[in-house]
Order: sequence, then structure tokens, then C-alpha cells
Amino acid sequence: MTVRFGDRPGDERMVDVIAERVRGTRPGEIPARLCDVAVELLPVIGASVSLRARGVPVRLSSTDDRAAQLAEIQATLGDGPCQSAGASGIPVLASDLTSGLDARRWPVFAQEATAVGIRAVYALPLGTDRVCVGTLDLYRETVGRLTPGELYTAGCVARVMTVSLTDLSRMAGLGGLVADHDEINQATGMIMAQLRVSANEALARLRAHAFAQGRTVLAAAREVVGRRKRLDRP
Repeated sequence: MTVRFGDRPGDERMVDVIAERVRGTRPGEIPARLCDVAVELLPVIGASVSLRARGVPVRLSSTDDRAAQLAEIQATLGDGPCQSAGASGIPVLASDLTSGLDARRWPVFAQEATAVGIRAVYALPLGTDRVCVGTLDLYRETVGRLTPGELYTAGCVARVMTVSLTDLSRMAGLGGLVADHDEINQATGMIMAQLRVSANEALARLRAHAFAQGRTVLAAAREVVGRRKRLDRP
């Protein structure tokens, strides 16, 4: 895995930290290590990485339970900075989820995030200019913007993360995550047949059911696929 950075102040320390954290690490463990690197190098308290296929993110790794919870909430809601960054392919920087534009843009997610003490989220797309394969999401307990230097560092970590995921995919190390996406797609297809609605509407119904039950969208999908739940019945 080779990623080159420019000659900027702080680059040497960043390269040293990344190299130290991933040295001797198995490929499947590198995304988790890079989430730790993001927390070490940036003024954030948590990070998560999610892969995205057909508009549905599935969490790959996170630094702690709170970061994992917020990643799952966004996947279930189909809304939030992670979803917006994945859909647009550009960074989405929600610097104040307590009030103002960010709170109004994602009202339910903002309420869920602030309830667990998170007041800012920075979501960076992973992939290329043409294809977004996921997002690196950074969480902070205080409102505020990242400085240009901090954004540069976050972007560098995101680029290394993209390379690591590409390498992992080539080695067929993402089989479990692909299976998770397949279960969500299968459940969406079953709901389409049950309710005679479009794919987008079926996915929205699945997400609404998951959120109402306080479950992840993947857990709800498995319930539908296992024929333990039909959304056309009470």
C-alpha cells in the first residue's frame, strides 16, 4: 500500500503515525487502525468507516460504541452527514448539530447525535472522483470547524483508507460485508413484492420499520428475509 503526501508541515509526523499503526497489521485490521489514527491526529473523539453499495452504507469498523451507534443510526435513517457525503462524493462537514443549518438539515440524526454528546460530524467520501465506495466519519463533542490543516490531514487518512479498502477487496476480504448488502437488497425486493412499491419506497419502509423498532437496518432486513416479519401485515 503506497500513498504519497505533499511536503507540508506535519506530514512527517502523520506518515510516522500511520506507518506505526499499520506496521505488521493484517489487511482486514487496517481500517480499524486507520480510524484510531484519525482520532490520534485530529481533534475528534471517535471515527467510523462504512462501505456503500446501492445507497446503503454498512459499517466496517469504528473506534468505540458511540461511533458505531451513530454510524448505524445514519444507515437506518438513510439520512445524516455520512449519507450525504456518500451520495454526493464530496466532504460533508456538520460543524454544529445543536442549532442552525446542520440541525435543520438532519433533524432526527442531529437529535440522536446530541443526545449522546456528539455535536459535530465530519464525513469524508472514500473512492475516486467517479465512484464513492464509502465514507470515513469523524465525531466531535464540541461544535466547530476543522482548520484547513486538519482537513488536509483528514483527507490524507481518507486516501489511505481508500487504498486499504481497494487492497482488501482485491483479496476478497470483504465477503461478509457484501453478504450484508445482499441481505438488505433481498429484503428490499421482498418488500417490493409484498407492498407493490418501488425499490426506493421499499428501502424507505424497511428503514422506517428498523428505526421504529430501535434496530439496525441490517437486523430488520434479516427479519424480513427470514420470513419472521412482513411489512404488509401489522
